Amino acid sequence: MVVFGDDGLAHRLAAELSGVYGEQVTLVVPAARDGRRRPAAATGRAAALFGRVTGAVGRGTNGGTNGGAGNGAAHGGGANGTPAAGSVRVLEAPEPDDEALAEAGIERAAALALVHDDDETNIHAALRARRLNPRLRLVIRLYNRRLGQYLEELLDQAAPVGDADASTTVLSDADTAAPALVAAAVAGTSKVIEAGGLLLRAAERPAPGPGASAESAGCTLALLSDGDGPELLPGEREARQAVTRGRIVLETVRYPGAVRPTPSRLAAARSLPLGTFFSRRLRWALAVLAAAVLGLAVASWLVVEESSAQHAVYLSLLDLFAINDPAKEESLGRKVLQLLSGLVGLLLLPLLLAAALEGLGTFRSASALRRPPRGLSGHVVLLGLGKIGTRVLTRLRELDIPVVCVERDPQARGVALARSLRVPTVIGDVTEEGVLEAAKIGDSRTLLALTSSDTTNLEAVLYARAVKPDVRVVMRLYEDRFARAVYRTLRDSHPQARTRSRSVSSLAAPAFAGAMVGRTILGAIPVERRVLLIAALETEGHPELQGRPAAEASRPGQWRVLAWEPGGDGRRADAGEPRPVPVWDLPAGHVLGAGDRVVVAATRQGLADLLGRRSRPRTDAR
Repeated sequence: MVVFGDDGLAHRLAAELSGVYGEQVTLVVPAARDGRRRPAAATGRAAALFGRVTGAVGRGTNGGTNGGAGNGAAHGGGANGTPAAGSVRVLEAPEPDDEALAEAGIERAAALALVHDDDETNIHAALRARRLNPRLRLVIRLYNRRLGQYLEELLDQAAPVGDADASTTVLSDADTAAPALVAAAVAGTSKVIEAGGLLLRAAERPAPGPGASAESAGCTLALLSDGDGPELLPGEREARQAVTRGRIVLETVRYPGAVRPTPSRLAAARSLPLGTFFSRRLRWALAVLAAAVLGLAVASWLVVEESSAQHAVYLSLLDLFAINDPAKEESLGRKVLQLLSGLVGLLLLPLLLAAALEGLGTFRSASALRRPPRGLSGHVVLLGLGKIGTRVLTRLRELDIPVVCVERDPQARGVALARSLRVPTVIGDVTEEGVLEAAKIGDSRTLLALTSSDTTNLEAVLYARAVKPDVRVVMRLYEDRFARAVYRTLRDSHPQARTRSRSVSSLAAPAFAGAMVGRTILGAIPVERRVLLIAALETEGHPELQGRPAAEASRPGQWRVLAWEPGGDGRRADAGEPRPVPVWDLPAGHVLGAGDRVVVAATRQGLADLLGRRSRPRTDAR
């Protein structure tokens, strides 16, 4: 397996392939820009994640090859001191050109992952790699989803006909991580994964408490941390005895379709054009003036003898605009009404001018960012409108959740989206005083800190907790040990508030790794800092599944069979025939056949063991 990239996703992906699936991995990182080799700490950043780096070879910007293992070292091994099955080799290359691909062994590789942060770099490298090795499995990281669809079709057409391994998969780490971040931030919204016609929802429930009946292991995916970390896929006995621990429970739901909530009368009134162009004070002033004109018309109708209602309104309007003759020869009441109408006419002129200026200003500021409105509360404060923040903002608005965004750079990727969606946005540095107050953090429900800086996210969270101690917090943190320390400290100092930390690369790496080894990963469920994978597998070729009763086909702590699809070998789907509906309530005594297809929940290690990739020789890496 070959991985090109130099950020957290590339490092975690290489660690996933090596440590979980036992693959031989070559990680190619960009060389230092000044032509010098990177220090050991720079290329050894991945080694801290891998624990199994057998060596590293660097290539400088001049194209020469620097041998040795200066950028990596051998780490880890089995319990008896034997070397670990997976290994990682680190190379340096200025760019993923033909020379770098050849040096990484692309002609002999089974799969290539291009996870640079730049879409153009990944596209150019994918085209070169497909030309050098037409049978290569490609996994490409692209933010542009429409371009990704076109690229998949183009590269699949260039692959050999009928070769299932020569596939192309385009993924986005932002799209993969956004649902989990939104689910962690929004109360009552659970992680939902589509699994072959089923919708699986992972909901967090509090501890049942002593004396209460706990859910069985069949629906309990994980027991939440009590100080030592979560317990994934517990057994029947552990699930029933852990009555003092919260848990993640799996539920099945039916898709009801997209139902938009019916807007209230207040919301409908706010959507009128009058409310869009004119301020509330001006609308009230115009309403009072209209009432005064109506009152003058009624008074004129009562005072002037032999006058109809239409004639009374006409006289009042003439007096209002000062185009009527003076009422010298008429009654005292008619004179008084004419003077009052003239006074009201004087008040009308500045109001009409204000309305014209305000309407013109509304047209000019239509492209400006909205400010948080008065009285806003219970909203989500979103920090950072980069790639991740933009995807999260889109999903929050799809759920009709009120959002206030905070972004330091006015030219950031998501600012244009916030402007088009009319989402209130505050431009400013979140570390400066008054920025979070402008976003009404004191009245908010949740803080989503998704900037690319861990320290900035932590500083914003600490400041928000000082303003509102019970605010729900979801942080984007990369380093696991740092995240654990932050979580425990915030939990101890604010036990009444909910704190969650997520790593985008940790959420996205399992999906990228599953695509590289050619497995169908339906989704990932985050459990604190760990991840549960939902995968679809064929039972044929897996002795742990094939020929076993359903009750014996699961292994506590490793994997669990969730659903069963008879004869799901994919041949009928290719022929256009409908695929059978998966069976959720699987009978315990049912024996899984060779042509069946199952949906399993598994840990990353459990999925690798279930697939038997560690026991395969290196020549069978495909």
